[in-house]
Amino acid sequence: MKIQFAFLFSFLLCASNSFAQKATVYNVTNKKVTVYTTAENSDFRITRTGETSFSAYAQPVEGELSIFIDPTKTHQSVLGIGAAFTDASAETFAKLSKANQAKFLEAYFDKEKGIGYSLGRTTIHSSDFSSGSYTYVNEGDTNLTSFNINHDRNYRLPFIKQAIQAAGGKLTLYASPWSPPAFMKTNGSMLRGGKLKAAFNQSWANYYTKFIKAYEKEGIPVWGISIQNEPMATQKWESCIYTAEEERDFLKNFLGPTMHKAGFGDKKIIVWDHNRDLMVQRANVIFDDPEASKYAWGMGFHWYEDWSGGTPMFNNVGIVHKTYPTKNLLFTEGCGERFEFAKLKEWYLGERYGRAMINDFNNGSVGWTDWNILLDETGGPNHVANLCFAPVHADTRTGELIFTNAFYYIGHFSKFVRPNAKLINSSSSRSQLMTTAFVNADKTVSVIVMNQSDKAVKYNLWIAGQAAVVDILPRAIQTLVIK
Repeated sequence: MKIQFAFLFSFLLCASNSFAQKATVYNVTNKKVTVYTTAENSDFRITRTGETSFSAYAQPVEGELSIFIDPTKTHQSVLGIGAAFTDASAETFAKLSKANQAKFLEAYFDKEKGIGYSLGRTTIHSSDFSSGSYTYVNEGDTNLTSFNINHDRNYRLPFIKQAIQAAGGKLTLYASPWSPPAFMKTNGSMLRGGKLKAAFNQSWANYYTKFIKAYEKEGIPVWGISIQNEPMATQKWESCIYTAEEERDFLKNFLGPTMHKAGFGDKKIIVWDHNRDLMVQRANVIFDDPEASKYAWGMGFHWYEDWSGGTPMFNNVGIVHKTYPTKNLLFTEGCGERFEFAKLKEWYLGERYGRAMINDFNNGSVGWTDWNILLDETGGPNHVANLCFAPVHADTRTGELIFTNAFYYIGHFSKFVRPNAKLINSSSSRSQLMTTAFVNADKTVSVIVMNQSDKAVKYNLWIAGQAAVVDILPRAIQTLVIK
C-alpha cells in the first residue's frame, strides 16, 4: 500500500511539474513586435520605424547578435518614472507662453501624445535650484507656529497641480529637504553643510509632517519623503550632513515615530538619497537595525559618483537589492552637469540616461526620477550658479522649447513601461547592445535595446524558441512592444 501511494504521489508530482513547465512558456503566436526608434543623425524620435513577427528559431548561433527575454520570469514592480518639480522648473514654466505651457505638459505627461511621466519629486523649501534660500518658518521659531507654504503658491504649487491634471489626475509625488533652517544647524547656515543640532531633532521631524499636511490641504497628495538630500555632501548650497548612524537614529527615534503619530504611517520614508558609491554601507547601518528599518520603505540613490568621468557603480545597487530584497530601491536624482548652451544637442546627454536606466532597473530599482524637469537657457535659475542640463530647456529670450536627446531616451522607458509593470529576464549576447525588459499590467511586453556602437546591426529578439529579426541604427535606442 505504501509503495502504491509513493508511486501515485511521484506520478502526480511529475505530472504537476510537467504541466507547470508547459504553462509558464510564453506564447508568441499571433503576437506582433512594433519597433520605436530614436537615433543619432536621423529624424527618429520615439518614431514608429517598423513591425515584425516571430518565427521558429531553436538555437541561436555563436557570434550573432541576440536579445533574449523571458516574460515568465518576473522581478520587482515599477513604481513610476518622472522628474523633479523644483522652484527653478516652476519659475521657468511660468515664463512660457500658454501655448508652450500646454505643449510642455502634453509632451511630458500625456500617455498617448507624450511620454507619460507618472512620478515626481519636489523639495521641502529651497534647494540650489531656487532663486534664493528660504524656509517655511520664521528664523528661530522652534515651535513652528509660523509655518506656511506661501512661497510655493507663486510658482511651484500651480505648476504641480497642472502636471497632475495633465497626467490624468494622478501623480506619485515625494519630497526631499536640502537643509533644515539655519537656526537648527551647527554652522548656523542652510548652506555649506553643517549638522542638525540634537536639540532640534523633534522640531525638524515635526517640520516634515507640517509640509505634508500643507501640501495635501492644497490638493496635492504626498506619497512619501526622503530624510535628507545627499547627506554626505558639504555643498556651497543648501546641505546637511548625517553619518549613517546619525540618519539611522534620527529615523528610528524621531522621524519614524513622529510620522506615525501624525497619522502618516502610510507615507513612505526613503533613506540615503545620495550616490551609489556609499549606498551599501548606508544600507548595512540602517537596514540591519530593526527599529530603524521598520520605518524605511527603501533607499534612494543618485548617479554623481561618476561626475568626473569615472565608472558608474551600478553593481552597488544590485548588492543592496540582493542583501535586502524586501527594501525598495529608487533612483531619486541625476542630471548632466556643467551646463553649456552649445551642447544641448550633444548625443551623449541621452545615452547617459539610457545606460543608467537599463542598469539601475536590471539591478533592482523600482523607479527612476530625473532631476529638474525644465530649466532655462542658462541651465538655471540657480542661486549659487550650479548650472545643469535638463531634458527640456526653455529659451526665455525667444520663447522656444528645446527638447534634448535625454527627453527621448527617458521616453523610451516612461512611455512604454507603466506603473505596476514588472521587470522580466533579459540579456544580450554582445556588449554593444544593452537591454532591459518589462511586462505591463495589460500583458504588453516592452523591451528596451540600446546600440552603443557606431555601426548599424541586425539582431534577433528571441523568446522560447521563436525569434523576430530587428534592425537598429548606430547610436540608437529602441523600444520593442510585443502584443
